[in-house]
Amino acid sequence: MELRHLRCLVAIVDTGSFTDAALELGTSQAAVSRNLAALERFLGVRLLHRTSRDVAPTTAGVQVLARARAVLAEADNLVREASTGHSRLRLGHAWSAVGRHTAEFQRLWAARHPDVDLHLVRTNSPTGGLAEGLCDLAVVRAAFDERRFDSALVGWERRYCAMASDDPWARRRSIRLAEIAERHVLTDRRTGTTTAELWPERARPALEHVNDIDDWLAGIATGRSVGITAESTVTQYRRDGIAFRLVGDAPRVPVRVLWRRHDPHPATFAAVALLSELYGERRRS
Repeated sequence: MELRHLRCLVAIVDTGSFTDAALELGTSQAAVSRNLAALERFLGVRLLHRTSRDVAPTTAGVQVLARARAVLAEADNLVREASTGHSRLRLGHAWSAVGRHTAEFQRLWAARHPDVDLHLVRTNSPTGGLAEGLCDLAVVRAAFDERRFDSALVGWERRYCAMASDDPWARRRSIRLAEIAERHVLTDRRTGTTTAELWPERARPALEHVNDIDDWLAGIATGRSVGITAESTVTQYRRDGIAFRLVGDAPRVPVRVLWRRHDPHPATFAAVALLSELYGERRRS
């Protein structure tokens, strides 16, 4: 079975005749008949009722027609993806893109690289969708498999403590790690940046794990727990009921860009350069 067989079936039904199907496909009526016959032989069922006046799908034909349309649409999407792959850059991230630099990055990219459309893709995975094939490169802040991907460090972000807005700590300007060790701490161990290693082995808080930024924020809003997160979360996830305060003595979070080692997108290094520029301007300001 080949795509041309499916295209002939769809064209016959859509146009209502073998003659019009041949015109639409740019082939002969005999070729349309041969392709349909080949498809019916392959499937072992009759697909069309044919009279001298019209053509209609059989019961089996209706089912095959629906599947044929889906297969052809996917095939067309595949061709479109392959042909536009270098004119579109998909930047994956797990939850907060590039924080306060996100809008500026999008604006500068459009101005400097108008021939490459930038799309931000959020995927809740450790590689921001890169391992799943959902993006061309990804921004990550947590550990990743260095054997599979190449990376570049583009910047650093401070850590903040997230708490309910009516928490007593919300009246302060900063919090210390030792104080947080006495609280119940929510973490996302799949994509988050907070692990028990932030504290000495004998002075670690009780950790509870969630699987998504929205679940993390919802849990913290109850007031029962607090969390620690990268600075980017503060700008990208402003929520009623949540306050963020600097954790002044916590190590900063590295921000890296990942790409597939053996198949980098042509615009990868332009994206790395622009992100490094934006994070560098933050350090100098």
